Amino acid sequence: MKKNKISKNWVNKQRRDTYVRQSKVDGYRARSAYKLIEIDEKFKIFKGGMSVIDIGAAPGSWSQYVSKTVKNGRIISIDLKDMDNIKNTIQIKGDFNEHDVQMKIKSNLNNKKPDVIMSDMAVNTTGIKDIDSIQTGELCKEAMIFSKDIISKDGFFISKIFMGSTFNEIVALGKKIFKEVKVFKPKSSRKDSKESFIICKKIR
Repeated sequence: MKKNKISKNWVNKQRRDTYVRQSKVDGYRARSAYKLIEIDEKFKIFKGGMSVIDIGAAPGSWSQYVSKTVKNGRIISIDLKDMDNIKNTIQIKGDFNEHDVQMKIKSNLNNKKPDVIMSDMAVNTTGIKDIDSIQTGELCKEAMIFSKDIISKDGFFISKIFMGSTFNEIVALGKKIFKEVKVFKPKSSRKDSKESFIICKKIR
């Protein structure tokens, strides 16, 4: 009964959600597109011709937005799940943390350093917020360390993070790798969610 009640509450929340309704109008696969749109509006990130890596891309709303914005650019989208095709994207199915998948990403860059590496990766939530925060934080750190070796000099790194015990550690790592580090919570991020986004710029 409890699970059914939670499912019903989630469905009702989705129906009332402005961004869920807007995503259907705008043709985005998920409301998460608006988080990236807000990040882009604030930090002026995406431009035509850019090379972008989207980690944890499914169902693909971030890649959809970038595809519209970086015309003539190159987008590499990675996820464990299958995704429907998106214009201008190269899709890689696999676990980002595996060496073979990272090599496949690098081989698709065509010797061009990416201008943006972004990650909306999160673990399947357990409901225990501290554990979810730590595990998602580890994914963010892995993506940041991967970025350090391949991103362009003035490149941007964007990642979901959760407020929690690893928050300060992630920000400190960001400052060690990048010259500029900001934390931003978009309006489209639900008020009851502990998620924010770390936006890093210019490799040290």
